[in-house]
Amino acid sequence: MLYRFTLSAGLLVCLFSSISAAQADSAWHVYRERFVNAEGRVIDTGNHNISHSEGQGWGMMLAQHYNDQKTFDQIWRWTRRHLNRPDVSLFSWRYDPRDIPAVRDRNNATDGDLFIAWALYLAAERWDNANYASASKSIRSAILENLTYEVAGFQVLLPGIEGFRRNEGADLNLSYWFIPALQDFAEIEPNESWDRLINDGVKLLDQARFGAYLLPTDWVQITQEGELSPATNWAPRFGFDAVRIPLYFVWGGREEASGLGSIKAFWDDPVHQPAPAWVDVVSDERAEYPISRGVDAIRAYVSGETLPSSTPQQQDDYFSATLLMLVHMAEDMH
Repeated sequence: MLYRFTLSAGLLVCLFSSISAAQADSAWHVYRERFVNAEGRVIDTGNHNISHSEGQGWGMMLAQHYNDQKTFDQIWRWTRRHLNRPDVSLFSWRYDPRDIPAVRDRNNATDGDLFIAWALYLAAERWDNANYASASKSIRSAILENLTYEVAGFQVLLPGIEGFRRNEGADLNLSYWFIPALQDFAEIEPNESWDRLINDGVKLLDQARFGAYLLPTDWVQITQEGELSPATNWAPRFGFDAVRIPLYFVWGGREEASGLGSIKAFWDDPVHQPAPAWVDVVSDERAEYPISRGVDAIRAYVSGETLPSSTPQQQDDYFSATLLMLVHMAEDMH
């Protein structure tokens, strides 16, 4: 009887694992069909069908996670052809097919560069590909050389090469601290800069807490004296950028950051349910619409709750669907 039970339990585990794998493959198929065209351009359907280095990097991360080398290569090929900067191993941040030329701003976005570099590193490991490894190394070197900056004793990531460093300090975006990538980079090429970026990112998050809910804003400015405040050139919102911070920090094993607790408290506040998509930390103005399914998946992930299905639904635009897929990737990797 015990033998039969053990055997049955083992079969059930195999069955559930097979079902879970099939669901994951189905989710990736749905996502790929909706948001990745045949050339490898990842299309932001919620933003006039533009593409950006962030989305290309996310697409490469997901393609390698679901063991889809064909799609990975298509996305990587399109990214190099259309976004690669000629002067440095980084990528222009925005491609708009309505414009001529489609890339008007050659500036990079550091989070997109990190995503691409990490995807290439993971793909090199998965498929034993030296070309991916070499490309990742070149991007990592460019990030360290061009996008790290010392201010007020902090090692920070500049959001781009141009426009964010000022005499009085710098403008930062804490959602650009993609901790899983920074940790892997610190391990494969021991460099004080990677470790400092991680540790100082945690410190900055713990200090960048504004308004009644003590929330980080999408954009933060830091002075040469180390004072943090909402950046003056953007709305002082905890919104579409900052909602990613909990995913990246918990994914990277940095649950101890005290700034994460205030974010969870805001999302779980019973007075404001469902949680609003954004809040102005100065005026307390709130979005009239709730967080998306993708952001709600982040909330569930960092709270240890059961995750929603990874399969994008019809109401999910590109951003929501991508966050949903990334949450499941994070869960799988843990």
